[in-house]
Amino acid sequence: MKRYQFYSYCLSMLIHSIGVAGQPWSAVQIAQWRALLSRKRSYASDVVVQINALSDRFDVVGYGDLAYPDDRYQLLAVRSKHWERHLPVVLITGGVHGYETSGVQGALRFLENHAQAYSGEVNLLVVPCASPWAYERVQRWNFDALDPNRAFREGGAAQEAAALMRLIAPVRGEIAMHIDLHETTDSDESEFRPALAARDGKAFEPGHIPDGFYLVADAANPQLAFQSAIVAAVSRVTHIAAADERGEMIGEPMLAAGVIGYEMQKLGLCAGISGAKFTTTTEVYPDSPRTSPEQCSRAQVAAVCAGLDFLLKNAEPSL
Repeated sequence: MKRYQFYSYCLSMLIHSIGVAGQPWSAVQIAQWRALLSRKRSYASDVVVQINALSDRFDVVGYGDLAYPDDRYQLLAVRSKHWERHLPVVLITGGVHGYETSGVQGALRFLENHAQAYSGEVNLLVVPCASPWAYERVQRWNFDALDPNRAFREGGAAQEAAALMRLIAPVRGEIAMHIDLHETTDSDESEFRPALAARDGKAFEPGHIPDGFYLVADAANPQLAFQSAIVAAVSRVTHIAAADERGEMIGEPMLAAGVIGYEMQKLGLCAGISGAKFTTTTEVYPDSPRTSPEQCSRAQVAAVCAGLDFLLKNAEPSL
């Protein structure tokens, strides 16, 4: 068992000791959960410094402050310096779940090494780390034990989701593509899904973690040619997850090789907020013995670039 997997397992055991089995947590139990956590990395040094270093090439935009009793974070987005109204808008989001490291690093690496190649072809709006409190604590939930990636809806209680929705509101009807960068990790099964069951007063039902990269399309608008173009590009960087013996992945039917679908808006997922024609959620698997952290970050970059290339190749002519 890897070191973090062992830590995650131990934390899961502590979480299960919180409260009374079969009863949802109150504010008291949430505070007890929060007390188990500690900072393990720095949003300021890992993310903010890298974003600010891009300010000569892009506009760096503060889109709100994430304010909790003992912590405050400035939420930052990066956008094309020369914003041209006639160009399609592309939204890239990472770190909606703070523990999913390659989503954050993939967004930053794309900005550093590839984004300028698309200058004059699209307007880029990139949010590398939407959940800095969770990023620092390597957690899925925010301070209030809420999953931001189930809160992207009007009236949602997660500050992280509400701030991101306000950011994109002025351009929502103009967004042509939105890629939300995520990971599926072994800690999903060892820590985060058991914690969810405990928080909600439910029994934990074990699941299965796919070995490899896959995409989650919008079930109402899957755009499978777009999804398959991304899968094909990523397959040159890391392996693609296969269907299980039932022809499914995490309980969902396969729409295409490496692609499943969720009802994004109904579930309050980040990838459902933009109204874009082309949307997807990437899922990298960093715990596979067949990959590495470097490959995971490269896979995220490959997904973004392949999505952009597909968009530009299939763009509708301007009037």
